Formats: sequence, C-alpha cells, structure tokens
Amino acid sequence: MSEASRARVSSFAQIGIIAKYNFLNYFRARRFYVMLAIILIIGGLVTGLVAYFGVASFGGSSALGFYGAGWGSFASFVIILSAVFFGGDAISGEFQNKTGYFLVPNPIRKSAVYVGKYIAALAASSLILGIFALIMIANGLYYFPGSFPWQFAQSIMFAWVYLIAVMSLAFAFSSLFKSTSISILMTVILLLFVFNIVDEVVSIVAGIEPWYSIVYGAGIVGDILMPTYPAHKTPLGVGQGRFAGISTFNPTVPEGLAILLIYFVVMGIVGLYLFEKKEFTS
Repeated sequence: MSEASRARVSSFAQIGIIAKYNFLNYFRARRFYVMLAIILIIGGLVTGLVAYFGVASFGGSSALGFYGAGWGSFASFVIILSAVFFGGDAISGEFQNKTGYFLVPNPIRKSAVYVGKYIAALAASSLILGIFALIMIANGLYYFPGSFPWQFAQSIMFAWVYLIAVMSLAFAFSSLFKSTSISILMTVILLLFVFNIVDEVVSIVAGIEPWYSIVYGAGIVGDILMPTYPAHKTPLGVGQGRFAGISTFNPTVPEGLAILLIYFVVMGIVGLYLFEKKEFTS
C-alpha cells in the first residue's frame, strides 16, 4: 500500500473514531435528552390539539393538509434547534474549554476532527428529526389509515437536506468564534430572525427574490405539502401607488435544493478553513 493510501485510510479511521465517540458523548450529555424532551412536548401538543379540536380543524380533512399543518409548521424549528444544540458549540467548545489542546500532541488531522464532529452532530440531529417525523406519521396514519402522501416523503428528504445545510452554517460560526455562547447566539439570531426579516424586506419592499437565503431555500419543506405548489412569484395585490405590484417569492424545488446544497458545501469549506487556521493553546 502506498504512503498516500495509508494516509487516506488513517484519515478515514480518525474520522470514524471521532464521530463514534462524539456521537456517544451526546447520549451521555444532558442536551440530547433536553432536545428529545422538546420534541416529545411538541409532538404531544400536536397530538393533544388534534385530539381535542378534531383533525378537520388541523389542516383540513386530508392527510396532506394534516402533514402540512403539523410537519410543515414545526420541522424547520426542530432543524434549527437541533443544529444549535449539537453543532452550535461543537468547534468553539474545543477552544473555550481547552479540550482541543490535548489533541495537538496526537497525530490527528484537524480536518478529521472537524468532519468527525460534523458527522456526529448530524447523526444526533437526524435522530431527533426522525423521531419527530415518526410522531407525525403515527398521528397521520391514525386519522388517515393507509394514506401516506408522497409529498410528505419528499418533505422529509428536503428537511434533511436543510439540516445538513444548517449544520454546516452552525459549524462555520462555531469555527469563527472561540466563545460557545457567541457562536450559539449568532446561529440562533441569524436563522430565526435576521434571514426572515431581510428576506421580507428584500422581497416585498425591493421586489427582489431572496435567492441568497438559506431560510428562503428551506421554504420547499413546507411548500411541497400544499395542495398546489405555490407559484414562484405571487402578487399580493396591495393597494395602489408605491405598494402596487408587491409580490412574494417561493423557491422552486430545484432552486431550493440548489440553495441548500450550496450552503452545505460553501459553509463546510469556510468552517473547515477557519478551524485549520486557528491554533489550540493551553
């Protein structure tokens, strides 16, 4: 075996070991069970509300409407919360807690540490997202036996693509800042507030499609669950004068997937580059 081949095998082995033990550490930490509790509470609230008010008042009388009201309303929040819980401090914690310093004497590539931690965080987040999906499926099959819309299966796939993109963004911020609180706060503020506000201003006021936004691209998660997929550009029909002709934008499926995958790749490269440039100190 050549030296290059041995190096590749060693790197893959390092990634596997780091991913395995970081994934197991999530089960030993309180945050996984806090996140699990949040998901169970959300799922329990959806289940209770549907049982109390009736499925007809929760997305109409079709399985697609039900999944649109339940999964479509909460999936993005679950994804962002998972990325924050498992990826927000994955890299910055190595610097703040000085744990990364103990990796320096070992022949471990920084890229292996980064990728291994990313895989572990993604696996834990995927598990949480999967549990939420199962709760929604159980409710859906109870009220609509034998009905499983293909749009919901697509929405789950789109949600996972959104998850890998959001995780890359969270890791990039975690690599940028050495403080866990700052990296987590920046991720939360950006994903829950900044993107949404800027998207609204740019699309409604300026009339420009917010193709640059990861949150805009993630719109396909809920849009695919609508009876008719929304038009790319939808006029609001507001008044006259300066507000005449105002429209909102909805990403097409190919566009949404392209935006999310670009974020995944670009933010992954940026985060790894920032991590490689930083030095561990005691």
